[in-house]
Amino acid sequence: MKLHELSPVDGSKKSVKRIGRGHGSGWGKTSGKGHKGQKARSGGSIRPGFEGGQMPLQRRVPKRGFNNIFRKKIVALNLKQLEAKFDNGAVVDVEALRNAGLVKNSFDGVKILGNGELTKSLTVKVDGFSAAAKEAIEKAGGKAEVI
Repeated sequence: MKLHELSPVDGSKKSVKRIGRGHGSGWGKTSGKGHKGQKARSGGSIRPGFEGGQMPLQRRVPKRGFNNIFRKKIVALNLKQLEAKFDNGAVVDVEALRNAGLVKNSFDGVKILGNGELTKSLTVKVDGFSAAAKEAIEKAGGKAEVI
């Protein structure tokens, strides 16, 4: 095979539709734009959502509430979940929580809440604790470390 023998695959190249080249071409006269109207004019494109001057849907629908784009997404876990998954003396960090299946995504942090009883001595290293959770971990003989 030589360079001059190369050609594109059949059907991969399509010829340009040449509009406005006489009525014999099938795309003459109005060139597929119909008769008059906004879409027949040069530069006559209509932006998405435009409803011909009628009040658009996104402006008709009532707006409520507020979405804070700076919010932090915190994963909350309870003491009873730690009690069920970890052995006495274990070090619990985000990686250990992920391996245990308690956390899929840590997002902006993990916080331990105080729901449930903790009887095991655990060293917990996460982004935050509620006051009750911190007290319960220390009462059980463990450590609550904020990273």
